[in-house]
Amino acid sequence: MMKGGLGKGLGALLSSEEIYEAGSPGFFLCPIEKIKANPEQPRKKIDPDSLASLAASIKEKGVLQPLVVRPADDGYELVAGERRWRASQQAGLRTVPVVIKDISPDEMLELALIENIQRQDLNPLEEAMAYQRLTEDLGLTQAEAARRVGRDRATVANFLRLMQLPDYAKEDLLEERFTMGHAKAILMVSQPELQRELRDTIIRKKLSVRQAEALARRMAKQGCATATHSRKPDPNIVALCQELTHAIGSPVKISPGKRGGRLEIRYETAEELERIVAILKQ
Repeated sequence: MMKGGLGKGLGALLSSEEIYEAGSPGFFLCPIEKIKANPEQPRKKIDPDSLASLAASIKEKGVLQPLVVRPADDGYELVAGERRWRASQQAGLRTVPVVIKDISPDEMLELALIENIQRQDLNPLEEAMAYQRLTEDLGLTQAEAARRVGRDRATVANFLRLMQLPDYAKEDLLEERFTMGHAKAILMVSQPELQRELRDTIIRKKLSVRQAEALARRMAKQGCATATHSRKPDPNIVALCQELTHAIGSPVKISPGKRGGRLEIRYETAEELERIVAILKQ
């Protein structure tokens, strides 16, 4: 079983001796065809150029750090090290060093998620999806998920907001047609038709993040004006609406009435509501 409990990454699975000494218990050279991929692998894309580079390095120097596997039907299932496994196949290796660990499916999912999150080249949407699985599939709070991966809670909350993007924008982010900064600009706009218009403009005109944010603020202002239900909305109300939308990071509508009015803040999940409440309490 794992040392030190869940949520500490590969350090909880492997000691330094197990990583670097072939004589460690559970360490052996495994036929590569006996290993199958982790079906819960969080990473959706592996850059072919980086994989080719790793394959070239493995072909010359071998696999320097063993894969982590668990017993499965007629072989083994990857827990950590999918890039090394794929690169080893590409390099033509017949065997790879492995360390066997007897862990549960939930433990395997968490370790795969944490290993991927801690990689610097993980796509922002993949990281957001990993946090979503930690919070939804494994039942962790945002604060607990943040502690497990060495992030602060606000960072986790910001990544989870990306899951509110329209599906086409999620695909754009995954395919790196724009950055996380552009995605956050799209989320500044509440109306679906305006979100699509903003996304199309970002891609067509190759806007910078700053330009996208400026356009998003103008569109949010347009949405706030519509929310006032007035032909000539109060510019002060529109400005406040725009300012709140930007500060909170969620769509805001202000609807003035004869006696006071109504302030609406849109959220999608309980975690998003918790994030908004935390901001308002500051």
